Amino acid sequence: MKLLTAAIAIAAMTGAAHAEVIDSQANGFTVRQSLAIAAPADKVWAALSAPGAWWDMAHSYSHDRAAMSLDLRPGGLWLEKLPGGGVVHMTVLYLQPTRVLRLDGALGPLQALGVTGRLTFALTEANGATTLVNTYDVGGHASGGLDKLAAPVDGVLNAQMRRLKAYIETGKPE
Repeated sequence: MKLLTAAIAIAAMTGAAHAEVIDSQANGFTVRQSLAIAAPADKVWAALSAPGAWWDMAHSYSHDRAAMSLDLRPGGLWLEKLPGGGVVHMTVLYLQPTRVLRLDGALGPLQALGVTGRLTFALTEANGATTLVNTYDVGGHASGGLDKLAAPVDGVLNAQMRRLKAYIETGKPE
């Protein structure tokens, strides 16, 4: 028991990310990532507004950081410019600066399926550090069932959140 308590304490001090599939069914799934970031909520919020700075370009269409933008206002878009076109990744549904950002959309290959998703970032600041919890709820139809996509989506989002944390704390997402 002492070993488990020590491991939990070390994870909390190092800001280790915790990712999990909350629910997974044929018609939808919920994944959640939680991490401690050694920065105040306003700095975390500012970084969230610049996905091109921290998002892994291997999980983009353009592979160009400058092509990504997020307009933080109700109805604002998370866009990615492409030569002669572009991609709307998500739309801002709700925001309460430095506290909550909720986006609507199907990320990446989910866009080609009959699904919708809600990605919520919740920020809680204490003593100059911020706990960031993001939850992605996806529902709809995918041939073969959405339950098979829950773990891969969770893995990608967990990697993105680790990049965000690194970017905020060091200035570099890697």
